[in-house]
Amino acid sequence: LQKGLLEQAERESDTIMPGFTHLQTAQPVTFGHHLLAWFEMLSRDYERLVDCRKRANRMPLGSAALAGTTYPIDREYTAQLLGFDAVGGNSLDGVSDRDF
Repeated sequence: LQKGLLEQAERESDTIMPGFTHLQTAQPVTFGHHLLAWFEMLSRDYERLVDCRKRANRMPLGSAALAGTTYPIDREYTAQLLGFDAVGGNSLDGVSDRDF
């Protein structure tokens, strides 16, 4: 999508269109400039998704209901097998949201 926006923005670099602010016509801009604004927004969205994955990709397995489990599992090895970046550092934090 972003590649397409860049390509179209280059083709539309001389196409004039009205720019809007508060739903009112404001000043002329190029359609290419308008498309590049969408490119920038999508770039930030991608960065947020990467950051979200980094924060969420911690394995909670072994946290049980809240205080851990007595099953003798190797959490690091299990996390590696399942494709997690790390294990959760605290069982209570791993199964509940207390910092919203």
